[in-house]
Amino acid sequence: MFVTPPFPAPDTAGFVLNILTVLMMYGPFYLANTGAMLFGKWIPDKIGFRSVVIDGGRDWSDGYRILGDGKTWNGLFGGAVFSGLLTILAHYAWDSRSPPDARPFVDPILLSDSSDWFWFGGEWGAAFMMGFTLGLACMLGDSVGSFFKRRRGLKREGDESSKAPLLDTVTFALSIFLFAFLFFEGQIFTHEQLHGEIIALLVLTPIIHRLFNVIGYRLGLKSVPY
Repeated sequence: MFVTPPFPAPDTAGFVLNILTVLMMYGPFYLANTGAMLFGKWIPDKIGFRSVVIDGGRDWSDGYRILGDGKTWNGLFGGAVFSGLLTILAHYAWDSRSPPDARPFVDPILLSDSSDWFWFGGEWGAAFMMGFTLGLACMLGDSVGSFFKRRRGLKREGDESSKAPLLDTVTFALSIFLFAFLFFEGQIFTHEQLHGEIIALLVLTPIIHRLFNVIGYRLGLKSVPY
């Protein structure tokens, strides 16, 4: 399909551009946490809706909550829906944009067609299903991180989350990439030429996550900058 290599990286600049391209393609899935915050806390607080806590308030055998009040069903699925909508937006903005010239703005469903399992309702449904699935993966990985945080005695205090940068980031990133290669092998964001860049993004995820949290804190969307 491509006349030239889709993701050439002959030098450091090319490799960095590819990392940015991967970040842009996975961005809608990474931002599932933002959707979870909107649907799990911000919107319920505004309309007086009581969020449904996943663990039902139950404790694990160690005496700590299984997940805590910060993990809700409306946040879990709200985050996945948010990722689905963002993937639709990315497809709309970068429709049929092909690398290498389009980098870092590459259409996430560039290589998708009606033979793919997630092709429901045409291209727009496919974009949503892709985003929803990988957004859900993000939220599941985030919940795994929350579980292990509480086994270490790290728990939410009121509106303030506990500080655990690796458990707050690596688990959701690993979950996204695992689901991507399990369910979306052959899509543009799992391209064989991007495997090194995906590993680099995984390493950089804690830094990126902290940066976005600081921005959210300064905008008044978070109570703490982590």
